Amino acid sequence: MNKQIPSASICTPYDTPACVTSPDGSATWLSRGRTFVVAISRAMAHSSLERSDNPDEYMLLVPNGIRAIVQAGADHVAIDGEGDSLVIVPPGSSGVTLQDDGYVTRIFSHRAVDLMAAASNAADHPAQEADEAPAAPPGGFRLRHYRLDEHKKSDSPARPFRSTNMLINAFVPRDFRRDTRKMTPHAHGDFDQASLALQGNFVHHLRYPWTSDMSTWRDDGHHGVGSPSLIVIPAQAVHTTQDVGEGWAQLIDIFSPPRADFVEKPGWVCNEADYPI
Repeated sequence: MNKQIPSASICTPYDTPACVTSPDGSATWLSRGRTFVVAISRAMAHSSLERSDNPDEYMLLVPNGIRAIVQAGADHVAIDGEGDSLVIVPPGSSGVTLQDDGYVTRIFSHRAVDLMAAASNAADHPAQEADEAPAAPPGGFRLRHYRLDEHKKSDSPARPFRSTNMLINAFVPRDFRRDTRKMTPHAHGDFDQASLALQGNFVHHLRYPWTSDMSTWRDDGHHGVGSPSLIVIPAQAVHTTQDVGEGWAQLIDIFSPPRADFVEKPGWVCNEADYPI
């Protein structure tokens, strides 16, 4: 019997109710794959996003123009809002205090079982059973802050960053559109992908594999979204993304655990010195 893969799921915070709201007016949208959960928060100045005893590392994306203080134990990082920032937060208790209104994104592994259960698409993507967290990297767990505009490749718009438990590919923002004669439809055989739109408008093109049972065949999907938004693409689904319209476009791809083909390519991962193979 052929097992049907899940359909892709889309989260659009700009026009759907939040999963969690706070008394200060902040709101958070949660969406997951099998091995990760993404929290997009519309935070208010002086609001705080707290995690108590998180079991492993998570990533925080803070866009240009938003100032924040990230605290983990006795350690802290001050984000001045000058450019896009990525912070890798160590296990344990932590908090993010915003000094400006705006959207920030946190990316957790499936070990954050409370967030996995609260995700809006929890019924659509079976979660991987929580397992033991990875060992600490050389130098131990600590806050690690990266300014994304300091990491650009001369031959590629890709900017991969990894932690012990996940990898993101933060593409360089651009104000021109992709050549539609050079699209890259592909599929991942055994892992899900999420694509996070932070600026601009996109169409996610999807094709599901056929099985021997024609009753399970699905039409191709062409999903138009704005920003911020998130699409979770299940393993085996053929996919490619097209930026459309005018203005700046910025997309970030998310994987957990880190993609072996990225990690094993010397010099490809921007922070490989902090997380060697």
